[in-house]
Formats: sequence, structure tokens, C-alpha cells
Amino acid sequence: MSKNLILGLRTAIYKVPDLEAAKNWYAQVFNTQPYFDEVFYVGFNIGGYELGLQPDERKVGDNTVIYWGVENAEGAYADFLAAGATSFEEPQNVGGDIVVATVKDPWGNVIGLIYNPHFKAV
Repeated sequence: MSKNLILGLRTAIYKVPDLEAAKNWYAQVFNTQPYFDEVFYVGFNIGGYELGLQPDERKVGDNTVIYWGVENAEGAYADFLAAGATSFEEPQNVGGDIVVATVKDPWGNVIGLIYNPHFKAV
């Protein structure tokens, strides 16, 4: 299998029981409106990557973490908490000057935040 088949992160999908409430919350915390808004899927363009919301009444888990790049992990973490997220893992240095943190959205999905000045998306 060729290494070139994997092109990198394209879409992160969070399943939520209340699509309208989740759409409004994500629009607020990411400071953007969805580019795709239907009853079965809401899609946001976040820095060239897809953040999708799908309606799902089942309990969601915290076994998957998708990290969204930020310029300041501590500041982004505080902003998410102020918007109604709950702390999952406080900001921590994971080596060099890389800092990660995780929060849970109001529906229990884990959102990862990462400051990594060594990684630039292409």
C-alpha cells in the first residue's frame, strides 16, 4: 500500500442529539457559520477542514479525540469553557513547546485543542 493514499485530516464528525442546539453552539465557539445546513448534517469549514454534526440520539463516548490546531491552547481552552464546554483534560505541555487540552461539548463529545508550532498544514 502506498504511503501517498493517506492525505491527512479532512473531516471530524460529532454526533449530537439536538442538531439545532449543536449547530448554534459550534457556530459560536468556532466563530463561523455552517456552509452546509440540512436536517441530516451540518458542515463547517474550519481552517480548510470539515467539522460535521450528525443527529444521533444514542449516548456518545469519549474514546476518540480529534485535535484542532490553535494559536494558544490555554486561551482556546478558556474560551470553550466560557461557552459551556466542560473540562476533560486541562492544558498540558506534551514535549517541547507543544500544548494540548481537551474539553467536552454539551453533548459529551471530546474536542481536542493543540498548539504545535512545528506542524503546518499543507
